[in-house]
Amino acid sequence: MTLVELQQMCEELHLPRFAAKQIARWLYRRHITSIDEMTDISAAGRAALKEHFSLGLSAPLRESRSIDGTKKYLFKTSEGALIESAYIPDGERATLCVSSQAGCRMGCRFCATARQGLQHSLSVADILNQIISLPECERLTNLVFMGMGEPLDNMEALLPALEILTSEWGFGWSPTRITVSTAGVAKNLPEFLDKTKVHLAVSLHNPFHDERVEIMPIERAFPIADVAEILRRYDFSHQRRVSFEYIVMSGMNDSPRHIKELCRLLNGIKCRINLIRFHKIPDSPYFSPEMAQMEAFRDTLTSRGIMTTIRASRGEDIEAACGLLSTLETKK
Repeated sequence: MTLVELQQMCEELHLPRFAAKQIARWLYRRHITSIDEMTDISAAGRAALKEHFSLGLSAPLRESRSIDGTKKYLFKTSEGALIESAYIPDGERATLCVSSQAGCRMGCRFCATARQGLQHSLSVADILNQIISLPECERLTNLVFMGMGEPLDNMEALLPALEILTSEWGFGWSPTRITVSTAGVAKNLPEFLDKTKVHLAVSLHNPFHDERVEIMPIERAFPIADVAEILRRYDFSHQRRVSFEYIVMSGMNDSPRHIKELCRLLNGIKCRINLIRFHKIPDSPYFSPEMAQMEAFRDTLTSRGIMTTIRASRGEDIEAACGLLSTLETKK
């Protein structure tokens, strides 16, 4: 619940209005596991809370560990679907990749989650539970909405979750610690940009309309050119950052003409490109390029004025590619 919702709840239960902030502190700062731990709430108030509400916590069902330190956690949602989160430690930095939906309806050809279809969008509780119930919760430094699902296809839960994460009465995180990824749901993009201050990552993967349609059907409804035009209207020169995710598939989207079109498409947008080696999924026709090809692609884009980096692949030995673990578990 947001603070406003907690205040409404307190009013309905005849608790003092200030109790809402006390409850928020227990939930989002102290990460309690029982309502009985709310010791500054009266015994009668705790009894009323227990009668009408639960904390909504659910421990991971399963954990997979990679040799590189990455961990994949499998959770069951409030509706009984399986979702996954990836914990990625890197020196002093610890990032959690969270899911926003069980399955996905975007249909991207290179994504294991897309093969599940959309089962349901996650509730705010389902999203936050991935963080609070994580064994490494207290070590987290960053959060990325890059797991299962399309975050901007679940605005009803995404916006309240971000409010709770970044508000002083909630987790109190700086928006600069959070990145939300989208395949390009243009109709919801302005609202997201206007109501939040977190970073944005756009899944691009091909700058040509006809070719992008083949791997990302969302291109038919929301062309990447329209997404780029929306982003040109916003100022990304301060704390907020926009990046473009680009999974490099050998022989499909890594040619000189793709570089030229990327430069044309992103002209006028202060951004960076993150190149990602394709994580192989079963029965996929796509392949990862050699690292030398990745580096040449990066260097050419950088020389043309677009900051470009290669994201290190993590957790390939534990099905860390989005959707693989839950898909395999569901098949079982």
